[in-house]
Amino acid sequence: MGRREVWSWAMYDFANSGYTTVVLTTVFNAYFVGVVAAGKSWGTLALTAALSLSYLVVMLSMPGLGARADARAGHRRLLFASTAGCVLATAMLASVAPGDIVWGLLWLALSNVCYCIGESAVASFLPGLARPEAMGRVSGWGWSFGYFGGMLALGLALWVAAAAESGGLPAQAYVPWIMGLTAVLFAAAALPAFLWLREPATGAGRPPVAMLAQLRAAWRETRRDFPDFRRLLLCIACYQAGIAVVITLSAVYATEVMGFGMQQTMLLVFLVNIGAAVGAFGFGYLQDRIGHRKALALTLLGWIAMVLLAASARSLPLFWSAAALAGLCMGTSQSAGRAMVGVLAPASRPAEFFALWTFAVQLAAVVGPLSYGVLVWATAGNHRAALLATGLFFLAGLALLGRLDFARGIRARDEPGHRSVPAD
Repeated sequence: MGRREVWSWAMYDFANSGYTTVVLTTVFNAYFVGVVAAGKSWGTLALTAALSLSYLVVMLSMPGLGARADARAGHRRLLFASTAGCVLATAMLASVAPGDIVWGLLWLALSNVCYCIGESAVASFLPGLARPEAMGRVSGWGWSFGYFGGMLALGLALWVAAAAESGGLPAQAYVPWIMGLTAVLFAAAALPAFLWLREPATGAGRPPVAMLAQLRAAWRETRRDFPDFRRLLLCIACYQAGIAVVITLSAVYATEVMGFGMQQTMLLVFLVNIGAAVGAFGFGYLQDRIGHRKALALTLLGWIAMVLLAASARSLPLFWSAAALAGLCMGTSQSAGRAMVGVLAPASRPAEFFALWTFAVQLAAVVGPLSYGVLVWATAGNHRAALLATGLFFLAGLALLGRLDFARGIRARDEPGHRSVPAD
């Protein structure tokens, strides 16, 4: 594929990362709990419940949507529809005022459903963009572009917030502007994908069936015909649960345990994003050189080291070091997992197999933060113990990775009936 098409694909990661950084991680979640829900004790629970419901919708619907995209050459249509939905729902968040709890949860859940579908849809283009030996670095380009997109969106949000607060304006006066700006940035940065990204040549695919039946059939098939792909999905579900904790609750941990203020927390997010961008870009080349399985094993060991550092940190330098390591590991592990799915997915069914990847990631997004919250509650607010327990997700992922035979997975991909590109 040409460089322009690869660049336009990577720009979509740039586009949608602004949504996650501003809406899910930094601005709207805090705005909803503190302003929209007016400090109600159940505000955080309502927020997490809405997000969990949205992840459940994606988990159940994406395998069927992916199969339809493969069967009907509808990858571009699915990507466009999900992007338009996320942009419009994000723009509608600008209309959420104090007390608009139901509307805030509705638009948040809808925007997140559309975001997750788009993330899966754009990932399904990867096998057609890169040869197997270049899958790691191309995936890394996308993730690194994404983290820079998140930093740009966060920087613009901070600029708006600082200007408004210096004028004495409350959050309800400037957060709507941030939501609108985030929606516009998403739409503008996604344009190259719709201008130059071509429909993958996936072949006829298989006729799609009902949503739940499709999910059950796809999962059963991985056990029968693609056992190593199945192990990869289980591995991804484990370590992504740990990553979901870091993404969702790192700011909470920094505030509650390390005593960070708002400015320090924002700097923390920037540091993590910088580390993630560097890790995703540079590690992609190393991944292609040393092998996908070994590369992912290294980054999971890095995550375990990060958990131990952060949980034991009593001084700021040690905690900042843990944050930098978290950024590096985040970019490398997410990129490595997507690249491995791209290599093992049959070329005639990329959207369906990336939909299973989406299912694993969204399951992790529910289980990880929920388990952390339960542990904090059960230990009377002991965040350090909850973070240490999070390390078990990375250990489980490492154990599952040890049982994965990547070469055997490639052979299964190329067997008759699973037609794909040569393994090279």
